Amino acid sequence: MGVNVALIGCGNVGQGFLSLVLEKRKELEAQGLKINVVAVCDKLRGSAYDPDGLNISKILELASKSEISSYPGGLTGLDPISTITKTNANVVLEATWTDLKTGEPAYTHIKEALSAKRHVITTNKGPVLLYLKELQRLAETNGVEFRFEGVVLSGTPVFNLVRECLPGSEIVSFRGILNGTTNYILTKMEEGLSFEEALKEAQRLGYAEADPTMDIEGLDAGAKALILANVIMGASLGFNDMECKGITGLKVEDLRAALSNGKRYKLIATGYKENGVVKVRVAPEEVPLSDPLANILGTLNAITFSTDTIGDVTIVGRGAGGREAGYALFSDLISLSRKITSM
Repeated sequence: MGVNVALIGCGNVGQGFLSLVLEKRKELEAQGLKINVVAVCDKLRGSAYDPDGLNISKILELASKSEISSYPGGLTGLDPISTITKTNANVVLEATWTDLKTGEPAYTHIKEALSAKRHVITTNKGPVLLYLKELQRLAETNGVEFRFEGVVLSGTPVFNLVRECLPGSEIVSFRGILNGTTNYILTKMEEGLSFEEALKEAQRLGYAEADPTMDIEGLDAGAKALILANVIMGASLGFNDMECKGITGLKVEDLRAALSNGKRYKLIATGYKENGVVKVRVAPEEVPLSDPLANILGTLNAITFSTDTIGDVTIVGRGAGGREAGYALFSDLISLSRKITSM
């Protein structure tokens, strides 16, 4: 028994997911799990649908040329909503671009899928930040699941870690490095590059966008911290409910002075309770070198969860990349598939 999957968005993340399906297909089938990708739809690259399953190798080849609509056989030309509601997919993977102001187009895609009784897995921060409780209620009403492991640390497990490995534990607070771009810039500044030089290097390597505002002003890390607070600490916070300061005011001299005092500057996102109220703060901090977070360098991310049962638990991993985010979709899908097939 298997699951039929429709993939909405076939950029780096979607292609990372498809590559993993190809790599792991035989191994999964040996475990009794069959992932059948029946539809792919991308605004720029085109779409293809075959109820019996698409040739993933061919889809990847065509996606690299933005020519998915030239897929031989099956049906082409479907828009995202038709792909979600008019195909035989029972699981929809939403991997389009992120808009933290409106959540669109992902919000509409996810809402349509849940309303059509399709399970949904997404790596898109926008809808999870803006509409989490609404989408969770919609999923529950329609007897399907809404999963989003990849919205904070990409393929590095966060929500699955808390749910599966820390059952019965209360997350009292968390603090972490949630943005690889700023962490890379700070690392390069320690090596002597100015902020402007480090930013240009990050852009050259593809770590930073042409407009890096969301990263360097702390807004991306803030969005992730808000999602964490809402999901694992039961808050209902929005963008206006956090303190946020980026790294643009830091200079090489500041980082060197911190090091000489046995500390290292990091952009730290924190979730905590103050008089019973959950709060979120993002700001550069001087972290003692004895702290696990001080030694997270380059594009790595990390989170330390403070629990009421076993104290602090820290997880470290890459927080960005097509393969990494693709793995978040992949891991959620495997977990969901096992649950579906056992019912």
